[in-house]
Amino acid sequence: MRRTVVVMVKEPRPGRVKTRLARGIGSVPAAWWFRHQTARLLRRVRDPRWQLVLAVSPDPEGLASRAWPAGLPRLPQGRGDLGARMARLLALPGPVLVIGGDIPGITPTHLARGFAALATKDAIFGPAPDGGYWLIGMSARRAPPGFLKNVRWSTANALADSVATLGGRRIGLIDTLDDIDTEEDLLRAKVAGADQSR
Repeated sequence: MRRTVVVMVKEPRPGRVKTRLARGIGSVPAAWWFRHQTARLLRRVRDPRWQLVLAVSPDPEGLASRAWPAGLPRLPQGRGDLGARMARLLALPGPVLVIGGDIPGITPTHLARGFAALATKDAIFGPAPDGGYWLIGMSARRAPPGFLKNVRWSTANALADSVATLGGRRIGLIDTLDDIDTEEDLLRAKVAGADQSR
């Protein structure tokens, strides 16, 4: 079966993207950071082992945006909260992994580990230290009714709530990675990057 990695992105316009980060560093620097961080991530995770697809927002201008590489297929995220949009993307022919563009640490090795886990699990998550997650994946098995509904997004309960919507499905966890939501997250990532380069 064809493997697909979907990267959810928003049009990188000031005031419309990374609003929590913008509260700390300003809307223009936050939009600039997101655009360049996502471009680096897309270059890094292109791999012949899977198809890379962009799920863009808002519709329809995100589909025509010049901010993202022209050679990648694009899908609209559509309407609804984060859960409704991710559930639609995860209904693509599987296995499917969905990630955001704001996780500096993602490598092809992480994604390969995700697909390997889906060989024995129905769904997988890549936890984030704040109680959310940076990756969600589904095998070819369809999600149950109520999947990703009533999740308390942007809270320490997001992962637990999401797992609860999967009922008795076989669930796996892979690596824990940081996402960048706030100025503190960005500073921590810069310090970690400086430490790794020594």
